[in-house]
Amino acid sequence: MEYVPITKPPVDQMPVLPNLRDYGETRRHWSWDTVRNELDGVPGGGLNKAYECLDRHAKGDRRDKPAMLWEGKNGERETYTFAEFAREANKAANGLSSLGVEKGDRVFMFLERIPECYFTAFGTLKLGAVIGPLFSAFGPDAVKDRLADSGAKVLVTTPELWSRVKEIRSDLPGLEHIVLVTRRQQAEPGDGIVLWDEVVGSQSDDFETVSTDPENYSVMHYTSGTTGKPKGAAHVHNAIIGQYATGKYVLDLHDEDVYWCTADPGWVTGTSYGMFAPWSNGATSLVYEGGFGANTWYSLIEKYKVTVWYTAPTAIRMLMKAGDDIPKKHDLSSLRYTMSVGEPLNPEAVVWSERVLGLPFHDNWWQTETGCILIANYPALEIRPGSMGRPFPGIEPGIIDEDGKLMPPGEEGNLAVRPGWPSMFRTYWNNKPLYDSRFQNGWYITGDRARMDADGYFWFVGRADDVINTAGHLVGPFEVESVLIEHPAVAEAGVIGKPDPVAMEVVKAFVALKDGYEADEKLRRELIRFSRDRLGAMIAPREIEFVPGLPKTRSGKIMRRLLKARELGLPEGDTSTLED
Repeated sequence: MEYVPITKPPVDQMPVLPNLRDYGETRRHWSWDTVRNELDGVPGGGLNKAYECLDRHAKGDRRDKPAMLWEGKNGERETYTFAEFAREANKAANGLSSLGVEKGDRVFMFLERIPECYFTAFGTLKLGAVIGPLFSAFGPDAVKDRLADSGAKVLVTTPELWSRVKEIRSDLPGLEHIVLVTRRQQAEPGDGIVLWDEVVGSQSDDFETVSTDPENYSVMHYTSGTTGKPKGAAHVHNAIIGQYATGKYVLDLHDEDVYWCTADPGWVTGTSYGMFAPWSNGATSLVYEGGFGANTWYSLIEKYKVTVWYTAPTAIRMLMKAGDDIPKKHDLSSLRYTMSVGEPLNPEAVVWSERVLGLPFHDNWWQTETGCILIANYPALEIRPGSMGRPFPGIEPGIIDEDGKLMPPGEEGNLAVRPGWPSMFRTYWNNKPLYDSRFQNGWYITGDRARMDADGYFWFVGRADDVINTAGHLVGPFEVESVLIEHPAVAEAGVIGKPDPVAMEVVKAFVALKDGYEADEKLRRELIRFSRDRLGAMIAPREIEFVPGLPKTRSGKIMRRLLKARELGLPEGDTSTLED
């Protein structure tokens, strides 16, 4: 179905002065140095994300402006001004310092969206240490792999979450301290276990942010691939330049805005656009601890008068599924701008949101590795429903063939980007060869397939590898397969992404059993439960199909593309390398 582009009204009829109004002129004269000059820099030199997001506002005219409007899953409400937020981060920095955390150390956060999660993040950055956000739904294996690979020194979590994964403790000799945030539960200190209130609560709220170099590491996010364990994509403090700029020109943040990013800090959107972009721009941000609920989400927009809303296609499709009547029960007139990221936004969702909410969702594209938005639909430009949009100023993407040559408009190829933007990741932790492999012929190879139309709009086609995108979260099939074959009944496993109308893809596993085990519903449920206990519900397979054997190459590699083709009834393609 063809969708008519959604055009913008004349500038004088728009509710706010739109950014990037003259797109072409802005791109021609763009300079990252000019953006850098809009930030303060740590006194005495250097660049630090915590200073740009908190200190410079706390010391200026925004000191008494609300920075975080927090609502807990049980209805609790707390507000922190920029000055109060900075003081809480200072206390966290002092507390972590008392535990021996130094510049360059890794501090991981395994927390729900509670204020202490954000205090920990910025306290760690103030020290010059590196934060490692973890998704709170992870199981023990997922947490252990990330802590072990990163060499984490401290884990900040809650008694409830720690009880879920505490079996990993003996496998992590480098993990010196577990800090338990006892906001709702009581806990006792023990061997290497300390309490937040004792370590942080009594600390001074005065701390001088460390003068970090722009190229010092700041954040480490683990992202999945087709082989091996998840890889730690490490970013530096210089990334704040891209996050600030895209917050200003893509999120279109203004001083009077109330902004809501629904992403969890365990995923890169929840840090780059749940923390760094809004707070570097001095915006007031809503943080909601609870999960999805159509009525609840609309109520939050109404209650807090949210003006700018950034969410995910899966959530939008769930809102669509909930029906058109629920939003009519709420006053959503405060909204002026809505965006989406994490996976391609289907054009029907853009048309639906304009019809039902009165605003079209603006899709954009970026990755864990890119650190900030690189391609977007902007508030002042035409939207082409289904498109990722056009490149951000200072970004040069291209559609290239297998030899690295640019392809003409309209042709499908590999989406690549010229390196050099400030928020680009600097390495995969402990895996430089893999990092180097992502750069070829002067391009960063994104792993996505796309095409560009004659007007410079980019259109997502699909992944070039087997990575599964489920509700905007990338899942590596190898990670799931590795856990499944730990079960005594499983001889081998192959994992694919199966199309799903809401989550885009769900994880499906094909399992061949060892002799003596019966393929029945009881064992299927047991394997799903086993996977969820080890990996968490987000990563574990939703479906399991028992098969006599898996298609493999003569070298023994499982052919996942063949499993997917058979699942979807598609042509199997070249099978000449299959084992006999």
